Amino acid sequence: MGMILANASTLIGRSLRGLRDLASRLGADRGGNVVMIFALVMPALVMITLGGIDLNRITTVKARVQDALDAATLAAARSSYTDPSDLQKVAVVALRANLRGASVEPFADSDVKIVLTKDQVVIADMRVQVKTLVANIVLPPYGKLMDDTLPVNVHSEVNRSSKDIEVSLVLDITGSMGGNRIRDLKNAANQLIKLVVQPADKQTPYYSRMAIVPYSIGVNLGSWADGARGAPIDDTAITNASWAAAAAKSISGVTRATPGVVTANGHGLTTNDYVWISGVGGMTQINDRAYRVVRIDANRVSLQYQSGGAWYTLNTNSGYSSYSYGGQIRKCTRSDCYVTLTSRNHGLSEGEGVDISDVRGMTALNNTNNGLYEVYERPSTDTFVLPVGGAAYADYSGGGSVQCGRDGCAIRIFRDAQYNRLTVFQNTTCVSERAGSAAYTDAAPGSGSYVGRNYASPRNPCPSATIQPLTSNIGTLTNLVNGLSVTGSTAGQIGLAWGWYAISDRFNRLWPSNTAAAYEPTKVLKAVILMTDGEFNTPYCGGVIARDAGSGSGNYYDKIACDATNGDPFDQAAKLCDGIKAQGVIVYTVGFSINQGSDAARILSSCATDKDKAFLPQSGADLSSNFQAIGRDITRLRISR
Repeated sequence: MGMILANASTLIGRSLRGLRDLASRLGADRGGNVVMIFALVMPALVMITLGGIDLNRITTVKARVQDALDAATLAAARSSYTDPSDLQKVAVVALRANLRGASVEPFADSDVKIVLTKDQVVIADMRVQVKTLVANIVLPPYGKLMDDTLPVNVHSEVNRSSKDIEVSLVLDITGSMGGNRIRDLKNAANQLIKLVVQPADKQTPYYSRMAIVPYSIGVNLGSWADGARGAPIDDTAITNASWAAAAAKSISGVTRATPGVVTANGHGLTTNDYVWISGVGGMTQINDRAYRVVRIDANRVSLQYQSGGAWYTLNTNSGYSSYSYGGQIRKCTRSDCYVTLTSRNHGLSEGEGVDISDVRGMTALNNTNNGLYEVYERPSTDTFVLPVGGAAYADYSGGGSVQCGRDGCAIRIFRDAQYNRLTVFQNTTCVSERAGSAAYTDAAPGSGSYVGRNYASPRNPCPSATIQPLTSNIGTLTNLVNGLSVTGSTAGQIGLAWGWYAISDRFNRLWPSNTAAAYEPTKVLKAVILMTDGEFNTPYCGGVIARDAGSGSGNYYDKIACDATNGDPFDQAAKLCDGIKAQGVIVYTVGFSINQGSDAARILSSCATDKDKAFLPQSGADLSSNFQAIGRDITRLRISR
């Protein structure tokens, strides 16, 4: 306004000086006609000069009114209203706020006309009066050139929405999110849902849908898990188990000699047969070992033991007690007397962990090591060998099953990273990273491109909240958010991956009732919002948390004795971000209570589509404000006049 007045003053001064010069020249002219003409024209010249000042001022004011109407129309378009009276109320509130202090006369609500066309364009028209500064001066004999005010008409149009919206909200529900943090997150997420997802009656002609991906050690897919990772491999039936090739024979004596001689009447053995000796009294050092025999006669044999792959004569003359009573000698099917089991098409490999259960007769198989073993040999597709055997394993009488323990089976049997002991974890409906060539793509899950399974420790469990695919049902989304509970460590790379998958049409067969549109940026706005409160510390090897996982990822004895297949979780996230953005998907990141200079902050900043889409809220109020800013950014509309 000060600038306008200064310009007006300058213009008036210049005009008055020109009129004064003209008057001086005319005054010097002695011709009567000239004086008369000057007297008549002088007032008109003054009014025209001063009126130009007002026209310049009105043009400036009109520009401000136009900006105010644009903003008001945009506010009305962002609302969910369709009735003109409701749209007008929203627009008028914005107008009065934006025109406060402007050089316009008070206006009535009726001066603002606003409608919504069938093509979802909000059209607004407004008429205001602008008070003139000098052009209403009375100059006899002509009176006023213009009124005290002049009308200003402005027009604005806003395309309410030109694209469908598909957004995935990836939420950190790890243990560190407990207390006030999870309450703040729920509040902020609910506000975001209401900003992004329109009510059911406002889903045409353009829809707005959201998916929610809660994550901690992984993402829980619930009933969709098998479709994403493949069905787990179940157990196979055991039809036979044996280590002995003949019935046991009673021992009646063992000499202390070189070699020691065992007496067992009618033993039925031949040289190079393998036997197991047990139950000998006195000379107990001979018990519970496998031997090779040298036949002496029908009732006697000498023994050989194996060491370093070679066989040596057993010398019982030194270091052995004297025989006193009893004992048995029994022929074995193998040199080590290990148990060979039969299970048709078992699919096992050497070194693979297995769980044996429900065997009858040879019940020690069920009880030893809690039924956990590693396959020693795989003679055929139907047989396998366990590194146990001998007299403690009674004759098999029927039944039993063997459950494989490799990645892909219903359970995972592995050696832990701390004690190197056999450990078993159950398969869950959570998933881990995808390995191989499809690791950082949104390729459809299937043979060769399944995502990783997740065998979770009871001490770091799979979260109970399951993923929600794209939906426009606000109640479904808010109910999920309100029911979230915290647990586990942080596998943000897995949450991010599923944020991508949830809006990818390549995953549509996984949830055919909640399909995503194809990547068409001119028709569909797709966005991923990744929220976390800390470092990504939970990578996997073979479906179990890797030994090189971060310190916050649980006990070392709950981790498998191998390094992460895909490497550092933040490196994984960076590659996923590149893949997501390459598809034209907008990425927002929210680091809740994360330090500005931390690795997490740097990764989140580089992951976002641009810097103004990366947020580091430090309080619950900040989180709500940032989520609202994201919601407004997603639903922002472009003005078209």
